[in-house]
Amino acid sequence: MLHVAPQLVFAKLLKYHIGAGYLTADLYNPRAMVKMDVTNIQYPDESFDVIYCSHVLEHVLDDKQAIREFYRVLKSDGWAILLVPISGDKTFEDPSITDPAERLKLFGQEDHVRRYGTDYIERLKEAGFKVDVTIPSDFLSKEEITRMSLTGAVGEIYYCSRE
Repeated sequence: MLHVAPQLVFAKLLKYHIGAGYLTADLYNPRAMVKMDVTNIQYPDESFDVIYCSHVLEHVLDDKQAIREFYRVLKSDGWAILLVPISGDKTFEDPSITDPAERLKLFGQEDHVRRYGTDYIERLKEAGFKVDVTIPSDFLSKEEITRMSLTGAVGEIYYCSRE
């Protein structure tokens, strides 16, 4: 499993349950097991059974290349969860905007380079992914959602597999 920009709480649990088959990667975080640029993943084709990448692509200048790389390194029978914040119908990006204050205003955060829309699915499909979209209430009860504090915190979950 490749876990990009690992969240500490998940990383501890996943490492415990997966063991040696678990790899964390990040471009900047020194706690990650490997330094990785997701637009140029230094692993062979079909290296990973599972990829989890949450709220990273909105920071990556060439997200389409990163998505193609995820597709390339995912095994033919593997799956990926590639999450981004969705805030409209159409993705808005302008690479000429580099001022942090302007990025905050337009993209919602100083280090974001785009604001994704529901057309995000098309970006995933362009790379070759088959995409199934689900939400927590599709597989959790109201009580479980409340207990895990997922109310309003989690939007669509993009389950991606190779076609």
